[in-house]
Amino acid sequence: MPKRAALQQPSDRRRTFIKEWREYRGLSQERLASRLGMSGAQLSRIENAKQPYTQDVLETIAEALQTDVASLLMRDPKAPEAMWTIWEQAKPAERRQIEEVAKAIIRTAS
Repeated sequence: MPKRAALQQPSDRRRTFIKEWREYRGLSQERLASRLGMSGAQLSRIENAKQPYTQDVLETIAEALQTDVASLLMRDPKAPEAMWTIWEQAKPAERRQIEEVAKAIIRTAS
């Protein structure tokens, strides 16, 4: 099976929240790296956007950190006031209200 191409180009490395998720789950770099079958140095380079990652690597990291790939790329789990954190805490009826308020704000701003 051919390897997947790296998702990042050297000039286009974006910040991820891998480190924040690792710390949120209470794991050292070495411990997570061991679970992933890589060195701590390699994980450090990925966390600091110094080494490209593949989709497979992101999926493996997400699974090890009990989250999803999108959260690794977009969401800081240690930001309690962030929209995603608020959303996850909301009950279904509250989510519908949040959606309606957000739509009203966007309509008003347009």
